[in-house]
Amino acid sequence: MAPDQRREAIVVAALGVAIRKGLASTTVRDVAAEMGTSSGLIHHYFESMDEVLAAAFERVAAQDLEVSVRLMAEAASPVEALRVFFRTYTPADKDWAFQLWLDAWAEAARRPAVQATSRRLNLEWQALLERTIRRGVADGSFACQDAAGAAWRMLSLLDGLALQVVAHGTTVTRDDVIAWSTAYGEVELRLDRGTLTAGP
Repeated sequence: MAPDQRREAIVVAALGVAIRKGLASTTVRDVAAEMGTSSGLIHHYFESMDEVLAAAFERVAAQDLEVSVRLMAEAASPVEALRVFFRTYTPADKDWAFQLWLDAWAEAARRPAVQATSRRLNLEWQALLERTIRRGVADGSFACQDAAGAAWRMLSLLDGLALQVVAHGTTVTRDDVIAWSTAYGEVELRLDRGTLTAGP
């Protein structure tokens, strides 16, 4: 394999292990076994296991972001884009992709590369939401004096509720998350109640 292909294979293998065992429990030996190779090969292409896990996490998290960006760009209005945001961001029950986010947050304090990747992607999510809010303010759809703060508050509420869905299963449902987060978004942006739950 070419070096890029080999790195790709390592990331895919690490992701496979992390989905089954979690980021914290994924080791170089696990990844090597997944590939049917030696641990030395992993170390040849990555300086640390931290970097391997960060790359595996980014593979999944970046794809989710790309989906939301694309679908929101296709929305006919800022209001519709915000509806899309809430529905694409909210995890399904036992969502393994969001479980990796939870793993990454838990590991961030101990793994600098994972922390850097998580922080960067989190900022991109916030920026996406903030841009949508600003567009809505500009065309008169929303009323908000602090788009950046509103975006962080809305995102933080979503993250907290999503954790309940993924970590605890039956405590909070995905429908609850969408209903509560959109209701809060309506308050933040001075929208009539039900505005963000209407439409497709």
